[in-house]
Amino acid sequence: MGWKEAAEPYLTRMPSVERPEGHVPFRRKIAWTGVVLLLYFFLTNVYLWGVQGSGSDLFGQFRSLLAGGQGTVLQLGIGPIVTASIVLQLLGGAGLLGLDTSDPRDQMLYQGLQKLLVIVMIVLTGFPMVFLGNFLPPSTQLGQALGIGTLGVQLVIFAQIFVGGVLILYMDEVVSKWGVGSGIGLFIVAGVSQALVGGLFYWEGSVGNEGVIPTWIDIALGNAGNIPPLLTMDGIMYLLLQGQVLAIITTIIIFAVVVYAESVRVEIPLSHARVKGARGRFPVKLIYASVLPMILVRALQANIQFLGRILYSQMGDSLPAWVGVYASSQGQVFPVDGLFYYLAPIYSRGDWMWWLGGTTAEPWQVILRISVDLTFMVIGGGIFAIFWVETADMGPEATARQIQNSGMQIPGFRQNVGVIEKVMERYIPQVTVIGGALVGLLAVLANMLGTIGQVSGTGLLLTISITYKLYEEIAEEQLMEMHPMMRQMFNN
Repeated sequence: MGWKEAAEPYLTRMPSVERPEGHVPFRRKIAWTGVVLLLYFFLTNVYLWGVQGSGSDLFGQFRSLLAGGQGTVLQLGIGPIVTASIVLQLLGGAGLLGLDTSDPRDQMLYQGLQKLLVIVMIVLTGFPMVFLGNFLPPSTQLGQALGIGTLGVQLVIFAQIFVGGVLILYMDEVVSKWGVGSGIGLFIVAGVSQALVGGLFYWEGSVGNEGVIPTWIDIALGNAGNIPPLLTMDGIMYLLLQGQVLAIITTIIIFAVVVYAESVRVEIPLSHARVKGARGRFPVKLIYASVLPMILVRALQANIQFLGRILYSQMGDSLPAWVGVYASSQGQVFPVDGLFYYLAPIYSRGDWMWWLGGTTAEPWQVILRISVDLTFMVIGGGIFAIFWVETADMGPEATARQIQNSGMQIPGFRQNVGVIEKVMERYIPQVTVIGGALVGLLAVLANMLGTIGQVSGTGLLLTISITYKLYEEIAEEQLMEMHPMMRQMFNN
């Protein structure tokens, strides 16, 4: 008996959101998406009962990317879902699962296995947050008052985190089946958009720490302190950095590049085998795998840093220096030397501009860290893009079957799945790798130059790309509402 036969009775019984039997009207999809989004914002403001103080955010700079909220019911965000996806993609890519997602039975097993892995990751991620270190400090007074002790309070906190992790799993499933887009994409857009709005309008703090608009108002009114003459080199650097001009330029350039890259495509002509004059095109976009594989790459880096924080919380200064040397600032702990320093992504300009006093690291250390980050993102972006395309049924074989089943064919070629697959193999694998590597490069450059609201480069890329795809999906839905016959072409 194989593992599929042994696990089938359990995996197929995993609770799931019922899939709609027919076409879901566009208005109902928007309504479901809006309800889930409101619930998400509500849960990010429901703080964990029993926590004393705010603690330290283990996700740190990855928080906007992994969604959720520090110290709230959604403490874990989409982290367990993304980590489970990484494990499944690696196992699937190595051919260890033996599942054919085009087979309904195997597809059900895959979904059940994914849910089970997410629950396992919720436990593995939540346990050290609650019981190790001081990431979510329990209230000792509450434990004494209730007679359950510190351990009892920690168990209550863990239970809340576990429920929040399961809730976000099924909220994602509701959006995927009944709403527009995916829940993961929706939550990322929500978190990053909050940071972008704050980066524009945040009114507290001094110049360089407040939002763009208040900063320029303070500069115009002369409330920004000692401003060097603006026409000198010091004045230009002041406007670029403290005045956040560089952040504005970077954000605009990233937005323009992503939108342009989304529009660059190779269009393969199609014609209907039985309906004369019915023609179409299959677009192979430059960013064919979308920007979503970048979540997997950054989540892998986040898990590596997560491990380093756990080791430091347990070993403290006895942690070998070659493994990691840590420092703290404004409640956040971060590596400043050792292996975990070189494996940490570049988060901002201060991490690499040593000549401006942004970091105390030696220039060779900074260059090595940038090189590791670039290599990790470019190569990882290409690899995970390939995994994503294969598991999302976007590869040459799956695409050929979809074209064949829709009754379309490539003019000048026989109407055969194998022939269509060979044509697709000329474009899809190469474009997938190039697009994944390009997105990885853009993410690192955006982090290095800084963006509005100090949003991570990956978060900004994801938000722009997801919003663009949501726009395309909404336009597609409206087209299907006007012309129901188009549903067959869109496989809906």
